[in-house]
Amino acid sequence: MTFPTKAADGVSSDAIQHLSVDAAEETVLLPQRCTITAEHNQVAVASSVLASESSAVIPALSVNTFDAKRFLASVPSQPGVYRMYNAAHEVIYVGKAKDLKKRLSSYFRTNVDHIKTRALVSHIAHVEYTLTNTEAEALILENNLIKQYMPKYNVLLRDDKSFPYIVLTAHRHPRLTIQRGPRRIEGQYFGPYPSSPAIWQTLKLLQKIFPVRQCEDGFYRARTRPCLQHQIKLCSAPCVGIVSDDDYAEQVRLTRLVLSGKNQQVIEDLVLQMEQASQSLAFERAAQLRDQIQALREIQAQQRVSGDHEELDVLGFATVDGIVCIHVLFVRQHQVLGTRSFFPKIPTESSAEDIFTAFIMQFYLNGNNSMGVPSTIILSDVFEDTAPLSEALSQSAGRRIVLQSAKRGEKAGYLQLAEKNAIAGCQSKTNIKQQMALRYAGLRQLTGLADIARMECFDISHTMGQYTIASCVVFDSDGPLKRDYRRFNVEGITPGDDYAAMRFALHKRYGKLTDETKIPDVILIDGGQGQLQQAIDFFADWRHSKIPLLLGVAKGTSRKPGLETLLIAGRANAVNLASDAPALHLIQHIRDEAHRYAITGHRQKRGKQLLKSPLENIPGIGTTRRQALLQYLGGLQGVLKASVQELSTVPGISKQLAETIYQALQQRNQL
Repeated sequence: MTFPTKAADGVSSDAIQHLSVDAAEETVLLPQRCTITAEHNQVAVASSVLASESSAVIPALSVNTFDAKRFLASVPSQPGVYRMYNAAHEVIYVGKAKDLKKRLSSYFRTNVDHIKTRALVSHIAHVEYTLTNTEAEALILENNLIKQYMPKYNVLLRDDKSFPYIVLTAHRHPRLTIQRGPRRIEGQYFGPYPSSPAIWQTLKLLQKIFPVRQCEDGFYRARTRPCLQHQIKLCSAPCVGIVSDDDYAEQVRLTRLVLSGKNQQVIEDLVLQMEQASQSLAFERAAQLRDQIQALREIQAQQRVSGDHEELDVLGFATVDGIVCIHVLFVRQHQVLGTRSFFPKIPTESSAEDIFTAFIMQFYLNGNNSMGVPSTIILSDVFEDTAPLSEALSQSAGRRIVLQSAKRGEKAGYLQLAEKNAIAGCQSKTNIKQQMALRYAGLRQLTGLADIARMECFDISHTMGQYTIASCVVFDSDGPLKRDYRRFNVEGITPGDDYAAMRFALHKRYGKLTDETKIPDVILIDGGQGQLQQAIDFFADWRHSKIPLLLGVAKGTSRKPGLETLLIAGRANAVNLASDAPALHLIQHIRDEAHRYAITGHRQKRGKQLLKSPLENIPGIGTTRRQALLQYLGGLQGVLKASVQELSTVPGISKQLAETIYQALQQRNQL
């Protein structure tokens, strides 16, 4: 049996060699292109490195022991990546090294200072490594493996969202739009922007100054007359030829210059055009140009931070009380587009260099962020040598990427600003943790529980019984645990029956639960005694040993915050806390979050249904018949007004099907 190795992205396949040592299995040595046979608890190894007639017989290792000495004897002094496994064959750590032998030997010294390293070594049952040609290749492979396995002892960047870009498409009449993710739209990209609000604000301002279309292509092609956007002067209506191609192209050119940060050049061009329009007595055109100039100058005045550097990312680093914050400041087209703070999950006693290396590789190479790698990255002076990291980024981006620190000038000012924000981020996070700890202490005192590690809260949202959504939000000791949030489409109940909806949500959430670590300590129900009773009945025959505390949150008569009544299962009397009680603030927080999550899902579902054609829900009506009905009866309103006889005249619609359509539409009108 052969053991080929698969190259990771960014690493050439001929650069990789593979070796593994397994404490729980019999395979001990796997040199490059080796053939392995196992018989009677022994392993025979034949390798291209050894002579063809040579062989070695190595006894299997005992279960749950790791022979570090024998393993290290076979490790070469070359660059590569190593993976450490526990007894359950789970990857618990991925690392890279310029010299694998030296790096791996450091884990198994007699005296290991770091608590993290001692804890890691105590769980090692199996180690594998992969050789690479260079340290840069090792960095790329390490990043890919961390992304794949998410090991317990690695620094992990939990925010993996891609950044949005503004796209000016390559159509005959270009469109301004937003793109997040792979560059599937052909056109020119501007950004990245740190958040959706920032990019929408930019588009809104541009639309007021330069009326370039932002509508979908399908809407654009279907127009026969100008839409509302043209009426309110936010689009020049190229779809129906109101603006000439040359004039529209000029608006697109100016938009491109503004997005490239060349506001002053645009203002100079517009001033010249305004003077020419005035001289030719085209005063209406001159007034329009004057308004554009004024709007651009207002944007320039609002631009608080701008400088001489066209493209930079500046990374500020800070750590306070075990919390690490990396604040990224984005400079594009000489302007600071915005900033964003990240709080990576870090093992105990991780060095600043390890944290920064892991962050940079995960941030720039994972997902879609690689297209946002700037030519220069400014960072704190924590690296002894940035060359391998720079080489890895350059290799991935396909162009030269420079990593450097800054001691003076504009770059140093940017770095100081980023570090200041990183410190503020750590302090804010610390304050939130302290406040959350105080609130949890108050709730423990209220409930009598010794520990509350996990809470869940349920809420129901609907409009007169329609489009019912149940939400479940989860809090741990640090606050919202959004990756565990869930929404449920409530079905099979009487519309408007909140008790049945709550019962449905509890069954969906806990009916098939097998992992006892996911059982919360406290379950909050947004509602009164009736909703709480549904939870009490559900958990009456609970099959697990751990039973959560059930707590109902009933709104006061005026429904004002601070007047809530707390109903605790098993207690006869309701509880009314003071409006400034920390425990009440925690309950309000999770209740409001459940309400927000439920109503957001409900609005999405309702909006989707309202935009849906009523014909789509009728059995027997597919795309072809739906199009025929709309075409022959003059649109949806004609179909809604049609009689059974009129419906049956449409090709493909029988008398029986026409009756079905008519009855379905009549029932809809009565709702």
